[in-house]
Amino acid sequence: MDQTLSTQHKPEIPWRMIGLLVLAAIAWLAAYNIIQPLANWIAYGLLAQPQGSHLGDALAFFFYDVPKIILLLGGMIFLISLLRTFFSAEQTRAWLGGKREGVGNVLAAMLGIVTPFCSCSAVPLFIGFVESGIPLGVTFSFLIAAPTINEVAVVLLFGLFGWKVAGIYIASGLIISIIAGVVIGRLKMERYVEDFVWQMQSQGEGLTEKLTFQERIERSWDSVKEIVGKVWLYVVVGIAVGAGIHGYVPDAALAGIMGRQEWWSVPAAVLVGIPLYSNAAGVIPIVSALMEKGASLGTVLAFMMSVVGLSLPETIILRRVLKPQLIAVFIGVIAVAIIITGYLFNWIM
Repeated sequence: MDQTLSTQHKPEIPWRMIGLLVLAAIAWLAAYNIIQPLANWIAYGLLAQPQGSHLGDALAFFFYDVPKIILLLGGMIFLISLLRTFFSAEQTRAWLGGKREGVGNVLAAMLGIVTPFCSCSAVPLFIGFVESGIPLGVTFSFLIAAPTINEVAVVLLFGLFGWKVAGIYIASGLIISIIAGVVIGRLKMERYVEDFVWQMQSQGEGLTEKLTFQERIERSWDSVKEIVGKVWLYVVVGIAVGAGIHGYVPDAALAGIMGRQEWWSVPAAVLVGIPLYSNAAGVIPIVSALMEKGASLGTVLAFMMSVVGLSLPETIILRRVLKPQLIAVFIGVIAVAIIITGYLFNWIM
């Protein structure tokens, strides 16, 4: 009797789901490996464009990068979403609560990488952090790292440029988030947070859901459909712009504007990027094309980080909880940090 009950309560291994995941991974790898020859066949064979022509090269770039980036997005979003099923905003706030300046900033920035929330989450997260007693500077380290070190950007940079550039992007984003958070914390700008934020009472910690393996897989797949469904148009438009740059813009022109020899190229790239709004899926194909045309790594990384890390919609949303003085400091500190990072990587790369 006891043996029967013990057998009934023993969790079953979801072999069918595991088998489907293995088949999906094999199909993903097969599809990824045929993209390059298929793109070349479409551009130079089916459409009969001469190799080396402006239009032919632009089309080959477009037909290669669109499916490549969609596949990279789908695969990494699935993995990241699966990881996220083990985290919650409440857990993030609990881990950061009570941490001192410095240690708290480092931990907050690192958590911003693995728990990246969208711009629409900025206000409730900010309020939740403040309610939990987390210092203002530590809170900003998290809010800066979450959009700046974007998981989509990491995937695309890895796919387009390799692990070294992706690692540089992560490291520079961490440093910016930590330093900016410490600076904002030292400036003692709590008085520039809207009064109602301090007056709100904590509603208590939420409960972490206990999900089965199948439920985690289903949620991860739902995230893939939702996120790819939202960003695919940005991918196509961004790659179309990148393809045009790749095929038609002279190398010397871009190298002159965004090359390392021009001292003003990095701050100019940041100033151009701040008012723009795009996600990583839209801006990185353009970055890829700029790099191929001779633009320097530090300059294009500064441009990308200003577009992604200083998102205009997020800034507008944060205005609901921050006064203009703190918004200005927030933008200024990050912009200066990005400019310094751009110069640094132009120097070392």
